[in-house]
Amino acid sequence: MAKPVALQLYSVRDYCKDDFCGTLKKVAEIGYKGVEFAGLYGHSAEEVAGWVKDLGLEVASSHVAFPTKENVNQLVDELKTLGSKYLITGFGPDDFKTVDQCKRVAERFEEAAALLKGTGITLGAHNHWWEFLPVDGQIPHDILMEGAPSIVAELDVYWTAYAKADPAKVVAAKKSRIPLLHIKDGTLEEGKPHTAVGAGVLDMPAIIGAADPNVLEWLIVELDSCETDMMEAVEQSYRYLTSSGLGFGNK
Repeated sequence: MAKPVALQLYSVRDYCKDDFCGTLKKVAEIGYKGVEFAGLYGHSAEEVAGWVKDLGLEVASSHVAFPTKENVNQLVDELKTLGSKYLITGFGPDDFKTVDQCKRVAERFEEAAALLKGTGITLGAHNHWWEFLPVDGQIPHDILMEGAPSIVAELDVYWTAYAKADPAKVVAAKKSRIPLLHIKDGTLEEGKPHTAVGAGVLDMPAIIGAADPNVLEWLIVELDSCETDMMEAVEQSYRYLTSSGLGFGNK
């Protein structure tokens, strides 16, 4: 079952810095169904929400700061204004060096999820490769998901594979808690930039096919860097996902 395709706007951050509204317009013109925010580039949530609505886009989620007692009200207000029901965040590699550290991260996620209870906003964890590097024979991502039962996973399929885990198997194992997939592609070679989705080595049909169609809500394209023009790669990624029947957009 094809899923709607969104773009993590971090991919086009250089364009957003120069012309945020114009960049959103270009993303909509390509055909993307939605966007995932990673900053508002100095604009108010109200202003950005207006652009999104006018362009016929939806908000898949927002990648923001980790929720605390001090910032949670501001985060919730911003996400509600934007129409984002998922708050996505994460931790750096130094927080997953030991099993105890991994457990503490899980505790912090669970505490943050409690702060969001009743708001209609769900907390999700985005991974890089370090969450899948074994620590004392255990996988940090497993410790996190087990220790924070109130959160969901926004699984980044490329970084999962980069850590030499099998993303299709990870998706299958955690499919009841994966409403969002970060779809990125590349060579899996260290230091090499990403490619347009479909131009790399990841088996996207197998990975996406391993998800629970009743749980998975969005395919979110994200390219951290690219050898080719980023906007062209973003467009090529959209074409691949829609033409292969894995995803759909507004065009």
